[in-house]
This record gives sequence, C-alpha cells and structure tokens, in this order.
Amino acid sequence: MRIVVSLALLVAAAGCAKSSNATSAAASASAAAMKNPASASDGATVYLTDCSSCHQTNGQGVSGAFPPLAGNAVVTGNPVAVIAIVKNGLEGRVTVNSAAYSGIMPSWKGQISDDQIAAVISYIRSSWANHAGGVSVAQVESIK
Repeated sequence: MRIVVSLALLVAAAGCAKSSNATSAAASASAAAMKNPASASDGATVYLTDCSSCHQTNGQGVSGAFPPLAGNAVVTGNPVAVIAIVKNGLEGRVTVNSAAYSGIMPSWKGQISDDQIAAVISYIRSSWANHAGGVSVAQVESIK
C-alpha cells in the first residue's frame, strides 16, 4: 500500500513540476518501484488468469490435487520457497494443513515474466487472510 501511495504522490508532484523535475520524479519513482515489493493488485490479474483454475478464486485449492494457498505456511513463510515453487514448479506429494496433495505445479519461468511472478506472489501472500509481505522482482530474479 505504501508503494501505491508513494507513487501516487510522486506522480502528483511530477504533474505540478516543470518537465525536467517531472522526468526526475518519474525516474525516482521507477527506481523505488524496482527496489520495493511488486503490486499485489497487478498480481490479482495474473492469479485469475494463470492460477485460479487449480487453486480456485478463493485460494482454497482442490482437495487431493491442488493445495490451498489460503492459510498455507509455505506461501506466508520464507518467500524463497514460494518463489522457487512458482518459478520452477513442483511435483510429488505435498502436505498442507495435514492434508495430502498430489497435483503437479507447472514451472512458470519463461511462461510469465519475473515482474508477473513477483506480483502474483505478493498477491497470494496478502490475500484470503494471509498476512505476509510482498516480494520484489529482485528476489524473484535471484532464484534460478
């Protein structure tokens, strides 16, 4: 939320400034956005397009096949784990909240951009009563 407010203030300030100041403000906003977590609102679009058919629009997953993202400790824990799963996929049996799942998570690396991966992970970490922080594009890029 801070990013959106900060960017909105920079855009408003840039609109009132001379064009050289506007260019400088836009460059500052762009640099700040690169360092800060991705927009969860952008992630909602990615989620609905690419993830909701398996994990459902409410994040509850499909019993036995696709685990819930809501209330999932891997989603809300260390972001390295969830980034690795989204980028590189996951096969085999997993247990979430004492329930076993055996679906296949595809690798999204090369299918969607690192920006989109950061945005969708930021979205799932803050949706459905999940309260984890967002992730940055730099964090996603650091996972191979």
